[in-house]
Amino acid sequence: MQAFGLNQLPWLDEPFQRFLNELANGHSAHAQLLTIDTGLGGYLFAHEMAHAAMCQNLTPVGACGQCKSCLLFKAGTHPDCHVIKADGNQIKVDQIRDLCQKLTVTAQQGGQRVAIIQNCEQFNLASANALLKTLEEPGNNILIILQTDVPSRLLATIKSRCQNVAFNAPDRRQVLAWLSSHQLLPQPPYGEKAHDVTWCLSMIGGPLKLAESLGNQHYQQLLQYRVDWANSIKSGHLTGSLIKLSEQQIIDALNVLYLYLRQYVLKSKELDALAASNIIGFSSKVAQMCQKLATMASINAPALCQDYILEFRQLIHYRQ
Repeated sequence: MQAFGLNQLPWLDEPFQRFLNELANGHSAHAQLLTIDTGLGGYLFAHEMAHAAMCQNLTPVGACGQCKSCLLFKAGTHPDCHVIKADGNQIKVDQIRDLCQKLTVTAQQGGQRVAIIQNCEQFNLASANALLKTLEEPGNNILIILQTDVPSRLLATIKSRCQNVAFNAPDRRQVLAWLSSHQLLPQPPYGEKAHDVTWCLSMIGGPLKLAESLGNQHYQQLLQYRVDWANSIKSGHLTGSLIKLSEQQIIDALNVLYLYLRQYVLKSKELDALAASNIIGFSSKVAQMCQKLATMASINAPALCQDYILEFRQLIHYRQ
């Protein structure tokens, strides 16, 4: 996957400049909550915030990159920067207790002590509560950056003690222009019109993840699912890739079906209000199944797909 710098993600320009101004004026909050998905650059944004906060010669566009602190940071060896990631599927209480203890130690480089907590929605109750005291009484020259993909899973007490970093996510048109500017759009076959690759943006999770999918076979697989769902609904039985769908592939396939159903409602001119409502309800059922599948031991993926095909055909009173 192509590596991007923060200056290549225009939707993050404004919030980063706002943070730099606050930092330069000495008004930055000690705890910053980034509700920025990783697919939108959440990790990169947190990293550059930390870099700027630790720089000894801050510039109007961010860290200088040349001072001793910057060199240590870029090498990943800065003793006053601490990165926390989930241990398994949770951020555990011992990780946070260890972090809080480290933040009480005098900065070895004489500047900020910084913590980056990635995907902080993975706190368990004990680890979240362990962080609260430090958020309430952080001490001087401490910056805690919390990044999350799912802010709804955070405790209200955590949110209330952080400054939320506001930003505007790019719309599909802006994402398409961004992909084009970096020459990431696939070339259509000779004589064919290019299609809009952003149709799956919401399920993939942002422009960076879409760019990654376009660079491997993942996007082509999603596109094939969309074609196969349309053909299967038309024929009444499984076709193409849906015939031998595995348990590992079912969530992607159902997410594509969800998008197909929502698009069907938007584009169909023959649906009355009741039929449209029924299909929207059915799409919600598909979305709920996607969530359940994450915790299910096993599933007969082709059988589930066949059931959904028949159910949808009944909803639209399909006629052969």
